[in-house]
Amino acid sequence: MAVAVLLSIGEFSTMTRLSRKALRHYHELGLLEPARIDPVSGYRYYDTGQVRAAQLIRRFRDLDMPVPEVKAVLEAPDDSARDEVVAAHLRRLESRLDRTRDAISALRGLLSPGVAPIRVEFREVPAVRAAAISEVVGIAGVEQWYRDAEAEIGAVVGAVASGPLQGMYATGLFSDDLGAVTLFVPVEAELTVSGRVRVVEIPAARLAVTVHEGTHDRADRTYGALGTYVAERGIGADGPVREVYLGDRMEICWPVTSGSRP
Repeated sequence: MAVAVLLSIGEFSTMTRLSRKALRHYHELGLLEPARIDPVSGYRYYDTGQVRAAQLIRRFRDLDMPVPEVKAVLEAPDDSARDEVVAAHLRRLESRLDRTRDAISALRGLLSPGVAPIRVEFREVPAVRAAAISEVVGIAGVEQWYRDAEAEIGAVVGAVASGPLQGMYATGLFSDDLGAVTLFVPVEAELTVSGRVRVVEIPAARLAVTVHEGTHDRADRTYGALGTYVAERGIGADGPVREVYLGDRMEICWPVTSGSRP
């Protein structure tokens, strides 16, 4: 059986490619404590049995794993618990990579010459009875809020919806990072509501409407084009922007003044 040998912090740093500063930091966090600390000099000593743990810490931190999760991996009671923490972090990395690729693609589109014209129609939308969830939401949490609200409304409405899922987003959500959001589905049948779902009347509106094709995180270009169209004609009106969700496409609906024309 190999016997662990004490190493100075310099030797251990050379073996693990973790700097003295990093080793001291991980000691302070309780992530990698020295095998021995000289009571007089305060020098830290590590043993050879800690090399693998140090290398794991370095690799996980290179992959931006939070310190508490690294600690959970190192202290996992068994392989299953360890693998669960690692797998969750890898899923987050893959999701981040997908977002990065999509952002690069979107940027290339913005940098390409020319902007495709949009088709705009004007629509009078009557007041409608709907099953809805309305809350003030921060922009950072709006995507998760949307997913949760969609699932909650779907569980209540089931197959009795009389129209597609729609959303209304107050200007403050974008200008101040906090604003009123309403997600709703038109319904005609009587409903037994639960949780956050309420039956409300969505007000009538006159809207300039265009279609966005593709993922929601690419909708900024369509928003920009429609907003420009409305602003250049001086026909914008107060009220929330609406979105109508139609599978793989979405209608973006901008409030406009009564009597405005294309």
